[in-house]
Amino acid sequence: QNGVMSGLMQMLLLKVSAHITEQLGMAPGGEFREAFKEASKVPFCKFHLGDRPIPVTFKRAIAALSFWQKVKLGWGLCFLSDPISKDDVEKCKQKDLLEQMMAEMIGEFPDLHRTIVSERDIYLTYMLKQAAKQIELPRASENEPRRYIPAVVVGVVGMGHVPGIEKNWNSDLKIQEIMSVPPPSTSSKIFKFVLKATVFGLLGYGCYRIGHRTVQFVLSMPAAQSYLQRLTEVPHN
Repeated sequence: QNGVMSGLMQMLLLKVSAHITEQLGMAPGGEFREAFKEASKVPFCKFHLGDRPIPVTFKRAIAALSFWQKVKLGWGLCFLSDPISKDDVEKCKQKDLLEQMMAEMIGEFPDLHRTIVSERDIYLTYMLKQAAKQIELPRASENEPRRYIPAVVVGVVGMGHVPGIEKNWNSDLKIQEIMSVPPPSTSSKIFKFVLKATVFGLLGYGCYRIGHRTVQFVLSMPAAQSYLQRLTEVPHN
């Protein structure tokens, strides 16, 4: 469901990631790789990937957009060429600028912001709260009272998710709804059918052209012409 559009979106985002890497000389997500390295140095430390699975996020994001929004977003990502400097990255760390960028995204693609940012805020908050639950100590017998110790948790998240996590922290969170993938819309089904028909049509036309030229080339060879001439000659009695 939404597999074609999700795959195309992943390809475009990989292009964006490659553009950022080329501009900055480093791949996005370095803070998470560094967090993993540091966690590996701590004895008995458990490392959890607390974000929502990427396929779910992509499919929900694609399903939330209208056909023209998908075209507009794909066009913008496909022709992304604006230069990015390290100073630009540092500016994004400022709260006011970050909030302004989020507001612009909400205004242009409200459904995309909801699925990629707001829903993941809820999911990240839920996972952090699960990790931060008190740890029950082992008991020598069933009659012994339960004892708990606080968990020591370090969460590493993107700056854009911090306000949402703070907002949702004291809420009773349900993640079942944001983990479901809605069925593809009618426009998505039509686009998928047209895309498949176009691909198969181009493949068929390409095979026809290659076959036609191959036959012409073979028939133009002297050996082939000589053979055909012998076949067409009327035998003399």
